[in-house]
Amino acid sequence: INAYGCSLFILSFVVYFQELAVPVGQRQRLNEEVLPFSAFLTDNFGRQHSYLRISLTEKCNLRCQYCMPEEGVKLTPRAQLLSTSEVLTVAQLFVREGVEKIRLTGGEPLIRPDVLDIITELRKLEGLKTIAVTTNGMNLVRLLPKLKEAGLDLLNISLDTLVPAKFEFIVRRKGFHKVMEGIDKAIEMGYNPVKVNCVVMRGLNEDELLDFVALTEKKPLEVRFIEYMPFDGNKWNFKKMVSYQEMLDRIRQQWPSLEQLPLGKTDTAKTFKVPGFQGQVGFITSMSDQFCGSCNRLRITADGNLKVCLFGNTEVSLRDVLRSGASDQKLLDIIGAAVGRKKKQHAGSKSTLPWVYSLVHTVAKHFAMEYFFVNKKECVFLIGQVPPHFILSEI
Repeated sequence: INAYGCSLFILSFVVYFQELAVPVGQRQRLNEEVLPFSAFLTDNFGRQHSYLRISLTEKCNLRCQYCMPEEGVKLTPRAQLLSTSEVLTVAQLFVREGVEKIRLTGGEPLIRPDVLDIITELRKLEGLKTIAVTTNGMNLVRLLPKLKEAGLDLLNISLDTLVPAKFEFIVRRKGFHKVMEGIDKAIEMGYNPVKVNCVVMRGLNEDELLDFVALTEKKPLEVRFIEYMPFDGNKWNFKKMVSYQEMLDRIRQQWPSLEQLPLGKTDTAKTFKVPGFQGQVGFITSMSDQFCGSCNRLRITADGNLKVCLFGNTEVSLRDVLRSGASDQKLLDIIGAAVGRKKKQHAGSKSTLPWVYSLVHTVAKHFAMEYFFVNKKECVFLIGQVPPHFILSEI
């Protein structure tokens, strides 16, 4: 136990030192190496941020259990949200500095009344190669023809189950058949692949992994299995998380010939294909095998805050600066400073040690090791039942 405890103690320091910022003097050298890409969108580790996610609204017409309480959440007053012109001004600034892909998200982006106008204007930006939308699919059949006409290139549709009754349980609303019709409509209109995002949760839908893979046999889909991000009041709760490796093992038992496809430089999904199937499957391994080293993404919230990391708590308001009448240069300085503070790995929580957790959980699973602390004689627990930061602090 002592040796194992020491190993965890050392691992915690490895993570800590890996997250230390590169010395200020080194940033200039890194920026010079990646030029002509904008220095404002290049961080201390040489990562070039060419992908911007813009949340158009906090509102959603579903109440997914892992995302929002049934009664909803307190929404930001409308006056504090980015207007159409402000969204386009911010987008234009980022595209001018090198952003090539913009994804519109929410909430549910397709319930924003001006979504078609925004896409139409984004399409006019020189240098912007790809416009994508992530949607729950509820309004897709009605809007997709107009979205395509406006210039929408890529489509991600959220769907966590193929069982109608379970769909209603997860999202607390009816509409399963609307989403399925939306997926079929997207295929009919030539989107290839149509990406289907599935958040996998233990005890809820991990039993449907094979059913989702089977969908790719006859349809040009890319089903993306997303590891559940176990946020629980700014702490980690891993009980519902199903790791990428566990999912992959289950699928390979059914399809041993499953083959991995080449991974692009900035790809977040590890993609696989069953030979002979039209579509493919991917895994977003944010928790068990983070892809921070190749991250090229920045995020703008609906109220105009810049987030450099999905896991981070730090936000910088671009809306306030924009409304103060600041120049583009002032905005760029603020953006550049925020990007410069981006950590090497997941930010925002001292307990962000998913790979350490994976190690601990594996040991606990196979050896059922019980830990007794001399100074806490009544404290008995199995590793895997508490967050990693608690384990490390006790050791």
